[in-house]
Amino acid sequence: MLCQYKNELKEMIEEVKGFTNQGKVADYIPALADANSSTLAVAIFNGNDTCFSAGQSNERFTLQSISKVLTLALALMDHGGELVFSKVGMEPTGDPFNSIIKLESHAPSKPLNPMINAGALAVSHLIKGASTEEKLERLLNFVRRLSGNDSITYNSEVAKSEFETADLNRSLVYFMKQHGVITGNVEDLLDFYTKQCAIEVDCHDLAKIGYALATDGAAMNQEEEIMNPYIARIVKTFMVTCGMYNASGEFAIKVGIPAKSGVSGGIVGAVPNGMGIGIYGPALDEKGNSVAGMKLLEAISARYRLSIF
Repeated sequence: MLCQYKNELKEMIEEVKGFTNQGKVADYIPALADANSSTLAVAIFNGNDTCFSAGQSNERFTLQSISKVLTLALALMDHGGELVFSKVGMEPTGDPFNSIIKLESHAPSKPLNPMINAGALAVSHLIKGASTEEKLERLLNFVRRLSGNDSITYNSEVAKSEFETADLNRSLVYFMKQHGVITGNVEDLLDFYTKQCAIEVDCHDLAKIGYALATDGAAMNQEEEIMNPYIARIVKTFMVTCGMYNASGEFAIKVGIPAKSGVSGGIVGAVPNGMGIGIYGPALDEKGNSVAGMKLLEAISARYRLSIF
């Protein structure tokens, strides 16, 4: 049976790998520009000792916007929902993930949801810690516990590259600071945010993070609760409604599982009460999602009937 799953994953990768030619890597962050656009890999974890995988599943990549899911969970653990959602909304947006337009056109001027850049910056601002280093270490420890990998850290080269090219994100932070959504030093927040996005994982780590979300906050061995089920449910709901940027509606119809993408090409999937999925394919579509990764998740969902709808 183990060989069957592994072979099926290999078959599905071969079926969709051609879609990598239809995307391009995120070269607006210089440190991500060197990724191999033909790469496609997957790992699936169902709580047992075996993590089924295919492709270059041990290749490491940065979380990027996948980290938004994790900082949201940590902020909710730190403060509870009432405070967090006084700073960020709960509604999807059809605009690009880095757009400023809704901040200007809505009152109060708070981000619509935590999965767009403005919302993620507002949430990151809430993480407890007296310094960037303390906040980052708390977040890293959280990711390590979710994944069961104590060696996870961040890629300093990617973080530096993002920090130096973060002018649009700086604009979002200054706008929110002007309107009282955040307080404090803008550069300190950008320092934490870019290091948060540069946390480095592989598909196996991502699958185990997805599994922890799928099981409502249980660790890999299902004995340790890392976050309570209420927080896990909130996070998974945002993954369904906003997790794939402004392609979330189409993704819900075609795939139908809670998922979050990042511009490095990573996608984490959390099949409720079932399994975690980690995918890496750095060739992106115009909305910032992995082209072949989306097709691969669609194939996996169809074959194993994973849609929650």
